Amino acid sequence: MPSPEHLLLALTLDLLIGDPRRLPHPVQLIGLLISLLERLLHRWRQPWISMAAGLAAVLLTTALPTIAVALALSLLPQSLAALLSVYLIFSFLALRSLDDHARRTAQALIRGDLESARSLLSRIVGRDCANLDQQGVMRALIETVSENLSDGLTAPLFWLAVGGVPAMTAYKCVNTLDSMIGYRNPRYLHFGKAAARLDDAANLLPARLTAMILLLAAAVLPGLSSRKGWTILLRDRRRHSSPNAGYPEAAAAGALGVRLGGPSFYAGKRGEKPWIGDEDRPASCQLWPQLRRLLYLSAFMAYALTAAVLWLRA
Repeated sequence: MPSPEHLLLALTLDLLIGDPRRLPHPVQLIGLLISLLERLLHRWRQPWISMAAGLAAVLLTTALPTIAVALALSLLPQSLAALLSVYLIFSFLALRSLDDHARRTAQALIRGDLESARSLLSRIVGRDCANLDQQGVMRALIETVSENLSDGLTAPLFWLAVGGVPAMTAYKCVNTLDSMIGYRNPRYLHFGKAAARLDDAANLLPARLTAMILLLAAAVLPGLSSRKGWTILLRDRRRHSSPNAGYPEAAAAGALGVRLGGPSFYAGKRGEKPWIGDEDRPASCQLWPQLRRLLYLSAFMAYALTAAVLWLRA
C-alpha cells in the first residue's frame, strides 16, 4: 500500500502541474489499448456475440494494465516502486485539470462572452452546448464539476484506499472504458454494455461518498446550505438517468440552492432531463466562487479521509 506521504506528494504535483502533457500519460495508454481491442473485437452484429466481445475487451483492458502495475510495484526496488506509485496516483487524479477547465468556462461567462463559454464547456461535457443560455451553461458546469469530483477524484481515491495503486489502476481502466465505449447508441449498445455496467458498479459507493463529503463541506462554507443539500439529496438523487451521478449532483444543487437538469440536446436531439433541486436562486456565473470553494474543500476532505485509511493500514 502507498503511504500517506506518497498521496501528499501526488496531490502537490497535481495542484502544481495538472495533467503531465509532455509525459506518457497512463490514461492515454489505456485509451490506446481500448482502441486496439475495439478494432480487433468489435466486428459482429449479433447482439450476444457483440456483448461477449465487449466483455472480453473489458476484461483485457482492466486486467493487463492492473497486472503490469502490480508486477512492477512488486519487482522494482523500493525507491523506484515508490516513485512509480507517486507518478500513477498523480496521473490518475484530476483536481487541477477539472478546476482549470471549469474556471475558464466560468471566467468567460463572467466576462459576458457566452460563445467562448459554450465552446469551453463543450470540451468537458457530452451534450450539445450551442443553444445554451448563461444559466444553461452554469447548470451544466455545476453538474460536470459535481459528477467529475466523484469520477475524477473520490472514486480513484476510494479504490486506492481499498486496494492500493493496482486497484486505482483498475478503476481508471473501467472509467476510461465507459467514457469511450459505454454509450447507449447503435454503435455501442451491445459492445459497450459490460463497460457501462462495470463502471456503474465501480462508482456505486464513491458517488454516495462524494455526496456525503459535499454536504459536510457545505456545512462549513458561507452561503451554502448543508440542510437543503440533504433535503434535495434524499428527494432527487434517483431522478438522474445514471444510478450514481444523481447523488453528487443533488447534493451540490441543494447546497448551492439551484436547479439542475432540464432540457438538453445530445447529438442534435432534445431530451427532457428531470429537474434536480429547487430554484432558490438563479444558476448565474456569480455562483462560481462558491462552487470552486465547494470543489476544493470537498477534494481536500476526500484526500484527508484517504490518507487516514492509508495511515491506519500501514
